[in-house]
Amino acid sequence: MMLGLKLPTDPRWVNIVEKNLQEILVDHAFCELKAAATAMSLISNFPEHTELVEEMQALIKEEMAHFKMVHDKIQSKGLEMGANRKDAYVSELMKFFPKGGSRNTQLVHRLLYAALIEARSCERFKLLSEQLEDQELAKFYRDLMVSEANHYTMFLNFARKYEDRALVDQKWQDLLAYEATIMKSFSKDATMHG
Repeated sequence: MMLGLKLPTDPRWVNIVEKNLQEILVDHAFCELKAAATAMSLISNFPEHTELVEEMQALIKEEMAHFKMVHDKIQSKGLEMGANRKDAYVSELMKFFPKGGSRNTQLVHRLLYAALIEARSCERFKLLSEQLEDQELAKFYRDLMVSEANHYTMFLNFARKYEDRALVDQKWQDLLAYEATIMKSFSKDATMHG
């Protein structure tokens, strides 16, 4: 299974997306903004980690470039940005690790959440690239999929750098197992993680 995910997305999700292209594109645009905000938050909260700060600066630029690409796609289709909405998947995911702990533990948990969100996004982009009837949009998602895969490994590698590798890998496997259980209630909405 690609990216270590334990439960693949229900392929019928693409059919829901096909009928609601505005929904998925608007949700995707906000996902790119949230990814940039996550990178900014990591810089604000953990500025002593120079290598992380440098990578997050590059990531912010990339995510904002992706936001512009999605926003341009929305405009070109004669659609408009709707209001931002809560990401139920991310809200559920972030209940897994207990709150608190040392700053380092908090950092590792945030990096693992980010890695998993990127991995799931990448898996969704792959599905869209292979199954969308709109060939232009399918190519758009194929191109984005490549950079998303790099993001997932970057976050995971940082987590392994800041904490004992065996401990991080155990937490990662536990988080993947939990994510598979919550995914059973998703794949029903035309949102990037819905």
